[in-house]
Amino acid sequence: MSYQLNHLPKRTQKPRENGITLALDKGYSVRQVEDFCEVASGHTDLVKLGWGTSFVTPNLEKKLAVYKKHNIPVFFGGTLFEAYVLRNQLEDYIQLLHRFELRFVEVSNGTIWLSESRKNDIIHDLSKDFTVLSEVGSKNPDDIMPPYKWVNIINNEIKAGAWKVICEARESGNVGVFRPNGEIRSGLIDEIADQIPVEHLLFEAPKKEQQTWFIKKFGSNVNLGNIEPSEVISLETLRLGLRSDTLFDFFSIEDPDFQKLYQNNSTGFSQD
Repeated sequence: MSYQLNHLPKRTQKPRENGITLALDKGYSVRQVEDFCEVASGHTDLVKLGWGTSFVTPNLEKKLAVYKKHNIPVFFGGTLFEAYVLRNQLEDYIQLLHRFELRFVEVSNGTIWLSESRKNDIIHDLSKDFTVLSEVGSKNPDDIMPPYKWVNIINNEIKAGAWKVICEARESGNVGVFRPNGEIRSGLIDEIADQIPVEHLLFEAPKKEQQTWFIKKFGSNVNLGNIEPSEVISLETLRLGLRSDTLFDFFSIEDPDFQKLYQNNSTGFSQD
């Protein structure tokens, strides 16, 4: 950190199991990745090359080398996985992962039809050689899955070998665990978190108000994904209570230290 400030929430340290920030690279150039890593590598745990952008991004090897230099693991988007499965080219996809020396892989069925049993078999097989992030939820806003089914699917994918299960929201934040208007499906989240340890989950939350909601509910070290690279630093301030949205969540007005500060400050403090 640039300087000292007391009474901040304790953040986990990289390499993290919890408190993960997953940034969504939607086609950054090598120069953009260099600039991003200079500023945000200390706060970025994973980078997803969104959907099939890796297929059309020039200088892919150089770009991956920059992320590797800054100790940020990269994986290809779940839609690329689905594109290979759709064409019956799963083995080719696995060879692609080895070719680019990727340690992480996303397994999803947000667009294609893939049976739960087949998906679990793939997770199980891939987990022998890779760290698997599975994804649950449809990219179709009209496909509403009941909470009990979310819980069953997530549990089964964890048992199959998934390291984290991503709760779908897309880069737009208006499907899956969110309603089409971006509002959180709080009842769904409550049902999931009541039955599954939240550290096994990674919530896609591209919008500030969504990130704030999860941090307020689960604390600084909730796992969040689909974060714009330009918003990684902003998200870290939310996690630390250094933005108005979470300022009082991690420094309670009932804290004795706060009361002392309040009494010694002639202007007081405002929660507006």
